[in-house]
Amino acid sequence: MKHTFLAGILSVLVVGFTAGSMADEQKKPTGWLLEAETDEKRFELVQKYLRGFDQPMWEVGERYQSMHTALIRNNPELATYHWEKIRTTIENGIMKRPKRGKNAKAIFLETAWPDVLSDLKSGDLAKAKQGFNKAKAACMACHAAEQVGYMNNQPVFDLSFK
Repeated sequence: MKHTFLAGILSVLVVGFTAGSMADEQKKPTGWLLEAETDEKRFELVQKYLRGFDQPMWEVGERYQSMHTALIRNNPELATYHWEKIRTTIENGIMKRPKRGKNAKAIFLETAWPDVLSDLKSGDLAKAKQGFNKAKAACMACHAAEQVGYMNNQPVFDLSFK
């Protein structure tokens, strides 16, 4: 009986310590953000993960190609949708890299963007296609102003309308 009693107490202690140990392990943060020691380090990780202006420009390129395809398919509404998203994407890129904002605003957002939007919404497919060509010219001008003219030598800028 004495051994049974001791075995019972030992079992309770082992189960208790095991459960406590498991609870401690479950409380430990896991994941690349939660393991950072401070909120400041977490924010640094998030900034690094979100990168600079290159990711927004990648999205702009994808949407630019989708605009071209939409216009080939006689779907200016879809081209307009992508054009509006391009604006949001560039604005978000400026938020991450404010130094890119001066040229992006002057060459693209405040001048070409509203003109292209008007062309896309005109109801005239030929005018919408002209708008696409204006967008291309603005993109290429902005790249040149930002000293990244080499960006203009890629297949996406072979897209245009006659």
